[in-house]
Amino acid sequence: MRVFLMLLSLICSTAGMAQLSLESIWNSREYSPKFVPGFNSLNDGKTYCQLDMNADKTRSCNRYDFKTGNKLSTMFSTDKILVDSMPVSIESYTFSNDETKVLITNGFESVYRHSGKSNTYVYDLRTGTITRISNKKIMYASLSPDATKVAYVSDNNLFYFDLIRKKDVQITRDGAKNSIINGAVDWVYEEEFSMSRGFEWSPDGQFIAYYKFDETAVPYFSMDIYGKLYPEKETWKYPKAGEPNSKVDVYIHKIGKKKDVLCETGSANDQYLPRIKWMSTNFLSVQRLNRLQNKLEVLRFSYYYSKPQVIYTEINQWYVEIEDWQFINGDSTMPMAIFSSEKSGFKHLYAIDAKYNVTQLTKGEWEIDAICGVSSGKVFFTSGKGKPSERQLYSVSIKSGAIEQLTTEAGWHSVSFTSTFDYFIDNYSSMTAPAVYTIKNMDGSTLRVLENNQALKDKLSAMALGNVEFGSFVSSENVTLDYWKIVPPDFDPSKQYPVLFFVYGGPGYQTVKNQWQGGNYMWYQYMAAKGYIVISVDNRGSGGRGELFKKMTYLNLGKYETIDYIEAAKYFGSQSYVDKTRIGIFGWSYGGFMASNCITKGADYFKTAVAVAPVTNWRFYDNIYTERYMRTPKENPLGYDENSPLSHVDKIKGNYLIIHGTADDNVHFQNAAEMVRAMNDKNIAYDAEYYPNKNHGISGGKTRLHLFTKITKFITEKL
Repeated sequence: MRVFLMLLSLICSTAGMAQLSLESIWNSREYSPKFVPGFNSLNDGKTYCQLDMNADKTRSCNRYDFKTGNKLSTMFSTDKILVDSMPVSIESYTFSNDETKVLITNGFESVYRHSGKSNTYVYDLRTGTITRISNKKIMYASLSPDATKVAYVSDNNLFYFDLIRKKDVQITRDGAKNSIINGAVDWVYEEEFSMSRGFEWSPDGQFIAYYKFDETAVPYFSMDIYGKLYPEKETWKYPKAGEPNSKVDVYIHKIGKKKDVLCETGSANDQYLPRIKWMSTNFLSVQRLNRLQNKLEVLRFSYYYSKPQVIYTEINQWYVEIEDWQFINGDSTMPMAIFSSEKSGFKHLYAIDAKYNVTQLTKGEWEIDAICGVSSGKVFFTSGKGKPSERQLYSVSIKSGAIEQLTTEAGWHSVSFTSTFDYFIDNYSSMTAPAVYTIKNMDGSTLRVLENNQALKDKLSAMALGNVEFGSFVSSENVTLDYWKIVPPDFDPSKQYPVLFFVYGGPGYQTVKNQWQGGNYMWYQYMAAKGYIVISVDNRGSGGRGELFKKMTYLNLGKYETIDYIEAAKYFGSQSYVDKTRIGIFGWSYGGFMASNCITKGADYFKTAVAVAPVTNWRFYDNIYTERYMRTPKENPLGYDENSPLSHVDKIKGNYLIIHGTADDNVHFQNAAEMVRAMNDKNIAYDAEYYPNKNHGISGGKTRLHLFTKITKFITEKL
């Protein structure tokens, strides 16, 4: 009977996992959850709209009631919006402030990793007329607050289109590729300061503040694009660590005036201006950061007074993280602005009043994650206050400091509020369950479920998946490190299993998150079904646990993170159910850097490593990111070279696979080429895979399937 039961268990397990294949994960995407598409809260706070597909394949933007979900009306339908006698296609849409017009874009083409240009139209809901903005694709189209104009960028110049006069107005004229950028930002600002649009309308629409980047001193970087007899060469300005930056200025344009005012930020200095934001109708805030990124100032300007007034200064012994400020207008009982800072040792909320006095709103050995909104004397924010591996929604009273938790479901919550703060939309998931989208009342109770992904949950529950466990261990250096662990579906603690670590490890990031991780999670389960224990650890340098834990890697990226993963290999290798001779590691980007360090500096503990798109020396990476943590190569040469896998290739004893896209504009293919060159020079064996014309994401078509087929085959053969 025991043999029969064991055989039955094996058959059931095999049947359950039969659905799970690399094809189903990375090509047919059978485990992709549903989203709530085109969902927008409307001004009344009681209704929302979303794009729905009609029977004839046109789209309708329909208005629904938050409470009941009942359809109330159709706001517009593409079968009535004709361009060249055909219904307009919609890739994105944005309503004007008064909801009388809608800005529609389609035909998106990438410019950098996060930005691009599109065909752009404005549809007037009252008159039923559609107007094309420019006769070519444009960037960052943005309706003015009064819905009479559309500002945009074309060919590195800033324009606005007057919807009343049906006329283009050109604000700048000196824009030129790889030289001058107006109204947009350069590659490194977009990548490292999480910004793209380089202009902002004032609240009354009378002014446009905009950036001007002078890139002429920034060195060129180029890469070949294959596919033709003679490959094309793509060239752009990319400032690597220690190299010159763009000279950046901020101007204010007044509608109807020809002269633009230069905000005197001291642009001759080697510095950054990572944020511009209107404080009120007349006053503009500009964040100024020195090149070392350890001194932040918030400056105030106006069209009528271009001299800087410093309203806030923050100095840090390591570096200052850039955060968005939320300015509060029209309520004299409220602070002027809310912002977050790590200056107490943990990331917390602060308020600043009209006299620039600062008050700390939240305190304790925990961190806020994101500011979600400000209303009725409260600031709403997400935080890992209870568990660093989770995010819950909280509110704090600006007056009393009282904190209230508004979500309770275990996992990771991301929220957005209606315009009147009557409800909030809660998107939450866990590592083992895909997202649930709900509309909730302000006390956190559920009003209505929009999407629960029940079909996918049922599919997962019918499968024999490995158990997921969150935990922590204490290293030999007395550091507590959090982890998650997935064991094989038929895990037997009396047996020994190989371990595969998944690593990222970069500053401020967490992989130990109780959050749905999509195809990656299903691949971890696929590997677990093949008999591997899959583990990820939040090493020192990770976020969510305070400034000291995160910033202790300063000047030595890779040193302590690698030590912590070696400690993890030693800890799990000491467990009776682990075969310590078969421990591997896989990582992408910063994680590829870490995997490369572990197979070199940790050669005694790691048998196999897979590094996808790795940085192999921080000298090759952009200066904003790298210098924030490492300073320049001239100031810190040992920090760069002693922690680079290039310096340790002779230590490799195990199996190493390096993978890179040749058109990676972020972590350049140069990193992989230099690693291969170093291994060739030392006669070190390795495996390599390269993806022509693929960027940092290595995707498109069946590329991701090919990639993970290669990775999986390598691990199963070598580990």
